[in-house]
Amino acid sequence: MAEKQQDKKQENKPKRSFFKGVRSEFKKITWPTRNDVLKQTAVVTIVTVIVAVLIAFIDLGVTYGINFLTGLQ
Repeated sequence: MAEKQQDKKQENKPKRSFFKGVRSEFKKITWPTRNDVLKQTAVVTIVTVIVAVLIAFIDLGVTYGINFLTGLQ
């Protein structure tokens, strides 16, 4: 019976030390400011739109080229 209690205590120790480590690492994080997040979101959105337009033009060009070569117009 005493062995079971000791086993439970030993099982909890690694968990506690893990969460202590997580807590200490979270204290080291420097979170971005609201302005930084907004700027980065805007850049990602703009780049995504530009890449989507480029892919659409390439797709249209390839489709037109294939249709032209095969005579399916």
